[in-house]
Amino acid sequence: MVSRVMSSAVVGVDGFLVEVETDILNGLPSFTIVGLPDKAVEEARERVRSAIKNSGVDFPVKRITVNLAPSDLPKEGSSFDMPIAVSMLFASGQIVENIDEALFIGELSLNGSFRLTRGVLPAILLAKSLNFKRVFVPSENKYEAAMVDGIDIYAVDNLRDLILFLDGKKEIEKIEGVDFESLQQESEYDFDLKDVKGQEAVKRAIEVAVAGGHNILLKGPPGSGKTLIAKTIPSLLPPLSFEEALEVTKIYSISGLLSGNSFMVTRPFRSPHHTTSYVGLIGGSANPKPGEISLAHRGVLFLDELPEFSRNVLESLRQPLEDGVVSISRAKQRISFPADFMLIAAANPCPCGYHGDSTRECICTSQQILRYQKRLSGPLLDRIDIHVDVPAVKSEKLVNDDEVEESKTVRSRIKKALDLQKKRFIKVKTLTNGQMSARDIKNHLELSEEIKELMKQAADKLSLSARSFHKVLKVARTIADLDNSKQIKKEHILEALQYRPRTHEVL
Repeated sequence: MVSRVMSSAVVGVDGFLVEVETDILNGLPSFTIVGLPDKAVEEARERVRSAIKNSGVDFPVKRITVNLAPSDLPKEGSSFDMPIAVSMLFASGQIVENIDEALFIGELSLNGSFRLTRGVLPAILLAKSLNFKRVFVPSENKYEAAMVDGIDIYAVDNLRDLILFLDGKKEIEKIEGVDFESLQQESEYDFDLKDVKGQEAVKRAIEVAVAGGHNILLKGPPGSGKTLIAKTIPSLLPPLSFEEALEVTKIYSISGLLSGNSFMVTRPFRSPHHTTSYVGLIGGSANPKPGEISLAHRGVLFLDELPEFSRNVLESLRQPLEDGVVSISRAKQRISFPADFMLIAAANPCPCGYHGDSTRECICTSQQILRYQKRLSGPLLDRIDIHVDVPAVKSEKLVNDDEVEESKTVRSRIKKALDLQKKRFIKVKTLTNGQMSARDIKNHLELSEEIKELMKQAADKLSLSARSFHKVLKVARTIADLDNSKQIKKEHILEALQYRPRTHEVL
């Protein structure tokens, strides 16, 4: 008898339907899995064999063939254990329940219990889109599964309970959906703007960057507070919408970074070390997986000590920064991962860190400084909207106990600016000023003749590229939004121009 059970494979960040077919014939005992399985799927033979025997049912001592269709789609991971076991029991007549409109996903342990499994959320979203009635997942994935409404989801502890449920001998309660808004309560942050002494101009630049989703580069000597300021950014970010939370949770689910009792309700903040490889940052491998830039989707990617990163790693950021997506091509397939993130970078001006500092003398030679600065290419720096100097903090600021504005206060201003952008871009896919295309700039920015003349002079004097020209306008639009101004004014343009690097400097 041939049985068919539905499951899901993950390609990129989306689920694809997989039919698990099992045929049991008389003959010498064997257990074969076909359909382009990887090593983990092939090892399911031993997990399924032990799990079935330890669940109080019989393992068929016959010639067993399992086919994972479509056969040209690579199958990887341990999520096919549950559907293979169910399909085998159905084919052997030990399960008689109709399972045509159900989808199964989960890893088995040798004693028959189910383990936390990657890629459950994409599978459930796929099942909902294809009008499946039921989805069976491991109990450890129930909080992740609870994000999806409109489909019956059952969290199962072990194979024995699943068999009894399918035979109508035991009840398993359906997972109830969660109230997403109730999870987005006021969060406690490790770092707050009130912890940063001085640096008012830098704080202003950070506020502008977060309010418009602009990339920013912090340049300054060691100990000036660049890293601390960057770590306060999560306390300024607006909460994730439900749709954004689904996107982020899918990425973390397939990466195996979700804990069993939660899903993503806050914007991610990723801070990879400067020794991170190309694959670690961008994503890839034989069967491509998301890298740090995709794990930072809808959040922040913080690159500390930017010049210390490998040159080819940094250059690979150029396309994702423009498109908000990274495409990885392999011989067998081409996969795209979302990578819409806000880049926060920090850099020293030279190897010793004190070039141009008024408090310490630089010990680097001019050749060392030039070589260090050339680690960052002009095209990469041109894609960063805001460049700001972070000077050393004066001693009187460090000992001063004056009240400093809290992140909560700044976050309220940022939220108002983002609400204005949401209304502005309601009919397009753009979310923030930083994401505006040339067409968006033309359609949504009305510039007076005075502003046009000012921008023309600035472009000539500062040698602005076309990209830099547009970035100045984007930043100016964000400054105007923070000022609750419908029109971009002269002072907004002048402030935005201050955030461009000077033509005589790289860092």
